[in-house]
Amino acid sequence: MQNDGLKRPALSLVPGRCCRLKACPARSALEDTHPLEFPTFDNVRGQDTLVTEPSSTSGRVPYRRVLLKLSGEALQGSLGFGVDYTVLESVAKEIAAAVLKGIQIAVVVGGGNYFRGASAWEGLERASADYVGMLATCMNAMLLQGALERIGVETRVQTSIEMREIAEPYIRRRAIRHLERGRVVIFGGGTGNPFFTTDTAAALRAAEIDADAFFKATKVDGVFDCDPVKNPAAILHRQLCYRDVMHYGLQVMDETAITLCKENDIPVIVFNVCTPGNIVRAFAGDPEGCSAACRHLL
Repeated sequence: MQNDGLKRPALSLVPGRCCRLKACPARSALEDTHPLEFPTFDNVRGQDTLVTEPSSTSGRVPYRRVLLKLSGEALQGSLGFGVDYTVLESVAKEIAAAVLKGIQIAVVVGGGNYFRGASAWEGLERASADYVGMLATCMNAMLLQGALERIGVETRVQTSIEMREIAEPYIRRRAIRHLERGRVVIFGGGTGNPFFTTDTAAALRAAEIDADAFFKATKVDGVFDCDPVKNPAAILHRQLCYRDVMHYGLQVMDETAITLCKENDIPVIVFNVCTPGNIVRAFAGDPEGCSAACRHLL
């Protein structure tokens, strides 16, 4: 991508104007869809910094291919268990809006809204508990697929644990081919191995499919110095290097996931999926409600 002459200050995220985009309506009425304006900025891969300064003069899509990590907790909304279908439909419509702009989207879903292996009943060994958690992610993957296909978005589910009657087995080249053909690919089953989180699975898939960026959708506005739910005075970090995330023990992702992103030059953008329109804004490069982890280590 052409360099427009922007000078990059070290480890900075330049705030810009909010695009105020609306969620996309059902795919059955695409001709009435509100147009989405995506800003232009330099491709961040291989650069020392992540600079996102939205420009309203260009509609060029800032990302070619992205990996979106959706936690199970985000899908359950205000419910204590399972999936809030209003949230699911909203997420599906926002993904559809981005697909219409030509962005190739892969999704990794968590399963914490049904089962969490790391905190399972102590009578169940950890490996078995993790496998149960993997099955929970496959349930969420199928639900998201249903929501997307209901509004006309062609979707494929691939799982790391074979279940051919309901999903394709994960095959890297096939996943990339689906993305190139405009399909949304949803990865279920985590890595297929116990003792690894779905964040690590998402970082692994992002590296495997050569994603331009890793978008982590959470229930808070980004990366804080402590839990903002428990401490209203928590400080939001607008930009961080990976070394800082690991050094200060910030609970954005586990260290394995962070290391995978760092070693493969994958920028990480953390945003609040509970705010309507934030998926579209994040993909558009709008820094409102987002934190960015820069790959560069000083």
